[in-house]
Formats: sequence, structure tokens, C-alpha cells
Amino acid sequence: MQGKQKRLQCNISCLTVRRKAMTILLRLGHCNTRTGCKPYLFWQQLVLKTSLMELPGLAFALWMFICLYAPVDGYPSGKVREACTSMIPCHGSSPQLSPEHTITVNGTEFKPGDNIEVHLFGPDFEGFFIQARDAEHLDSPAVGSFVLVDRRLSQLLTCGRTKNSAVSHTSKAKKKYVKVYWIAPGDAPKRVQFLATVVKKYKTFWVKIPGPVVSQPNALSPTSPLYATSEAISASHPISYLSKPFNASGCGSMKFCIRNPSNCDPESASCFFLSFQQEKSTVFIEMSGPSEGYLAFALSHDQWMGGDDAYLCVNENHHVRVSTAYLKGRSPPVLDSENALEDVSWRLVDGVLQCSFRRSIRLPTYKGRFNLDSSYYIFLADGEASEGGRIYKHRRQPLITNGIYNVTGLPQDIGGSRSPRLIKAHGALMFVAWITTVSIGVIVARFFKPVWSHSFLFGKEMWFQVHRMLMLTTVVLTSISFVLPFIYRGGWSKQAGFHPYLGCTVMALTIFQPLMAGFRPSRHAPRRQLFNWFHWSTGTTARILAVVTMFLGMDLPALDLPDPWDTYTMIGFVAWHVGTDLLLEIHSYCLIRKVEVIEDDRVQILQSLTSAEAEGRLFKQVVLTIYVCGNAVFLIAFLAAINQI
Repeated sequence: MQGKQKRLQCNISCLTVRRKAMTILLRLGHCNTRTGCKPYLFWQQLVLKTSLMELPGLAFALWMFICLYAPVDGYPSGKVREACTSMIPCHGSSPQLSPEHTITVNGTEFKPGDNIEVHLFGPDFEGFFIQARDAEHLDSPAVGSFVLVDRRLSQLLTCGRTKNSAVSHTSKAKKKYVKVYWIAPGDAPKRVQFLATVVKKYKTFWVKIPGPVVSQPNALSPTSPLYATSEAISASHPISYLSKPFNASGCGSMKFCIRNPSNCDPESASCFFLSFQQEKSTVFIEMSGPSEGYLAFALSHDQWMGGDDAYLCVNENHHVRVSTAYLKGRSPPVLDSENALEDVSWRLVDGVLQCSFRRSIRLPTYKGRFNLDSSYYIFLADGEASEGGRIYKHRRQPLITNGIYNVTGLPQDIGGSRSPRLIKAHGALMFVAWITTVSIGVIVARFFKPVWSHSFLFGKEMWFQVHRMLMLTTVVLTSISFVLPFIYRGGWSKQAGFHPYLGCTVMALTIFQPLMAGFRPSRHAPRRQLFNWFHWSTGTTARILAVVTMFLGMDLPALDLPDPWDTYTMIGFVAWHVGTDLLLEIHSYCLIRKVEVIEDDRVQILQSLTSAEAEGRLFKQVVLTIYVCGNAVFLIAFLAAINQI
């Protein structure tokens, strides 16, 4: 009787453990990027199907799952894009019901382009996630964009298609108060409510804490005057708000336009746009681009910064200041105390800054202002600005027209380039040399000696002539490409990091390699083996350093290929070359094994290595053809990317 009671108690205990395991597993996998909460059916079925005899294994599996899985779903860095829809952190527990934290704003009404202060405060908390949504449809996507006040505490996230539409923490350091600005979009709903998720501790959090609701007024004047940041400007030229984004209608027929990418729509979030339209003795100018700091264009007599007539649209405390400036060398622009611009308007919505203004074709009374009826190079730049409107140096190369243009002359629709032609040529020649010629030359020398040993070209074995021709082509292309940046910069570049140092090393090895080949010992000389090792190691070192140098150079401001496309493509090329090399090595090894005969516990080589490898002639030629085609694809991809900059 006592034995039955013990077995019954054991079964009850086991069922209790099993039920607890089931509960824990159901809570794990709390979040899903689409639905927000979805249990993992695999683990439910695993628990239901596990017998009582499998409890020790289940407990171990459960322990491993909790140890490995739970830490992965935490977001101490605030990168919580997976929670954009549900706003639920993947912390494996249920949210609290009564919030301890409060959201406040500094107003109850808004107009498109207005900025609203949003405050989140309460007892110490580690993480947060703030969004603004349609108050009538709280499950709809986030609306508007945010601007940070303290980048140490908060960071911007992009939820859905709206850039900077959410704010989260940067670390799990304790905080009591967070302040950000919300910028109302042009297509905002009539009523907007702020929501916040707050994490006090890993297992203690509140989801979608309701905040205040702000509404649009019944009537909205699209060009109602706003205050200016300068008293002089406010007194003479009122600033108005643009109710609609620019469009490209009239480009090339009525107005002179510059667009990057070519033919892009200024209403899109990735288009840089600048237009000039002459109206009698004045020119109406529109400028647009994805920037929350500043946009600027300059008229220049050459393709170098310095001595230029500049115009800036700067985000200053969430209102845009439009001003003129004079560029002196590479120093910060000198802003003019007097503004010669009229009909100034601006718009800052969803991370896209737009401004327009009018100025006279000739301004003889304003020093530093160029006449607009002459021809100039045109620069278009963007960058970051502080809360007070202080601008910082642009992180990437400005867009520069390929020639000089008269903006009041024949209307045109042109593009530009963020990379000078000499730098483009430098990159293109290096890609041709180190992706195509040197790679094919190495493959030919390593694997095609026996294949082409009986074929001759100009009195020498074909493999040697092809190898030598490709390698000398590499030396010539690298040498020409090497001097182009020095011609462009007029000397050494101190802002290119390790790229020029590695480039000089590659250039030295490239010159040393053919010089060393000129002193190659005869085939049966005692020092021939030593030469072979030096020749191989020097070439391999040069190729590895060349790839590293290209990796670094692709993201420099003067070239700046699309990221991360350039990195992935270069990784793909390296994998393609290494894979082909390994395939041919394995093939050569298999040929050697074919001709080995084991007799009396000894391995006798019946044929030489050369004749053995010759048996795979057809296979090697097919592989070489495919490899050359693949290299051509990678090369064309890089050259096309350079052409599009």
C-alpha cells in the first residue's frame, strides 16, 4: 500500500514538472515579427509526446534551450526593429498591467511639419520604445519621424517604410527621463496618439503605455507664416511652410535640374534634387534631399572647395534656416550677416528636407554672391547639424557636376558624380588588374602547365606566355592606377586611413615580383626551389593585401560604392576564386591517386605529376572557361557601380 502511494506521488510530481515545463515553453518564443506573440508549436508537441521515462532528457533540453535562447532575445542595444508592430519585447514573460511611467507632450494640436516635444519619465527603467500612431487605428504603422535630443540615451529606428519613426534606448543603463521631438508628416492622420513600451527589468515591462492624443486643427493654411531664426530675416523676408513636396515636372524644358540618382523623383526619400527656374530678373531655386541636418549647394569656378558661393538649408531646432555663405578652402562656411533671398519656404517630413527661395540674377551689392548668368561647377552636399543649427562636415563626397553650366541658359536635366573621374579611373583599373588579370594568370600558372606543355606561343610554352602577359598587364594597370590619386590630391591623403599605406605596399610587391622573375634560375638549378617559394609567397601576399586594400577603398568618401552591396560582392568574388582554386587542387589530387599502385606495402609512382595532370585537360579547360566568365560578371558589376556614382 505504501509502495502504491509512493508511485502515485511520483507520478503526480512528474506531471507537475511536466506541466511547468509546458508552461515555460509556451512562454518562450513570446514574440514574432508579424503577430507579436506566437508559441512555438514544435516545443508544445515535443512536450506532449515525451513520455515519463524521457523527463531527464527533456529537463536537460529545456535547460539548454533556456540558457541559449533567452539571452538572444534581449535587446540591450535598443535594436528592436522586430518589435515594430507589436511593441512587445521578446523577454519570455507577460507584460505588467498598471504602468508606472508617463508620457507627456507640449501641445494638443499640430500642423504638418510641426515639432512636438515628447517626454517619457518615471521610476528607473532600462529600456524603452516610443512610437506615434493613428489614434483611431492603434494597430496601424507608425507615423511621422523623431529627432533626438540626447544621442547617449536614445537612438532612431526605422519601422516599416517610414524613416526614424521610432525611438529606443542605446543601452540598459538606468534612466528616469527621456526627451525627443516628433515631426508631424504631411499626410498625418487627424488624431495621433503616442505609445511607449518601458522595460524596468528583463522580466518586468509594460507594453503600449497610452500617451496623449494630439489633433490637427479643423482648418489649415498651407502657407501660414512661421517664425524665423533670425530677426533680420523675419523683418524683411517671411518664411513659409511648404504644404506639398517638390516634383520634377518641367525639368529640361522649363527649369534646369540636377538629380541624383538620375531621373529620380524628389518626392522619394532617396532623391537629391536641385532646380533653377528663371523668372524675369530672378531665379527660383528648389533643393531637396534625405537629410535631417542640412542641405547645401555651391557655385564654383573649379571642382575644388574654396572661393565658392554657397546656399544652405539647415535644420535648426526643428525649423529650417535658409541662408547664404562663402566657402574659404576646406574650412566651415562663413555665413552672411545679410540675406539676399526672398520667398523662402521649407518642409521637413519623414527625414526629407526641402527648401525653396528666390534670388536676383545679379547682386552687385552683396559681396561673394556670383552672377547666375555665368557658367559654374555645381556642388550639392548634405550632412549633420546640431540642435542649435551648427553644421558638421559632410561625411561623403559632395555631388559635383561633370562640367560647367549656366543655370539661366538652356534648361537641362542632368546628373552628377560624387566621385572625381580620376578616382573612378583609379578604382576601375585596380578592379580590372586584381579581379581579372592577376587571378586568371595565377590559375593558369598553377594548373595549366601540363595542359599546355606541348603548345607554344612565340617560341615559348603557351601557359608561360599567357601567364607572363597577364602579369605584365597587371603591373602596367596597377602602376597607372597608383599615380592617379596623387595627381588628384596633389600629394598624400591623410584622411584615407590605411588604404594608401597598403596600396603602396601592394605597388612595391607588384614591381618586385617581375624583377625577381627576371633572375629566375634554370629549371634544374639548386636554387630553383628557393626561387619558387619566394615567387609564390610574394605573389600571394600581394594578392591578399590587394583584396584588403580594395575592401578599404570601396567605402572611402571619394569613391563610396553602395554599402553593404560592395562588401558582399567582394566577399562573393573571394569565395568564387578560392572555390575554383580548391576544385582544381582536389582534381589534381584525384589524378595523382589514380596512377598510384600499391605493391609490397610500397607506393610506386608509375607516371610523373605532369603526365598525370594532363589527363584532366578537358575538365580543367571547362573550369577555366567558367571561371573567366564568373570573373567577368564580378568585374562588370563593380565597373557598373563605379559608373553609377
